[in-house]
Amino acid sequence: MTGGILTGIMLVFVDVMKELPATLVIRPFNFDTLAIRVYQYASDERLSEAAAPALAIVLVGMIPVIFLSWQITQSRRR
Repeated sequence: MTGGILTGIMLVFVDVMKELPATLVIRPFNFDTLAIRVYQYASDERLSEAAAPALAIVLVGMIPVIFLSWQITQSRRR
């Protein structure tokens, strides 16, 4: 049962982390998330500054996906 809950939490985490429109709408004033910072840099055409935070979003989002893939592989072997 805890594996299913953990899987659900990870799926929600990955979706929330990359959800920029909701972040733009509900964020408090003077509070920028990493996605907002990337969006601001990219819209100002400062792509070299946007590259590192965008890469961080991708890498952090990949960790749960890799873990879930490993967990699915382990469950199929049983």
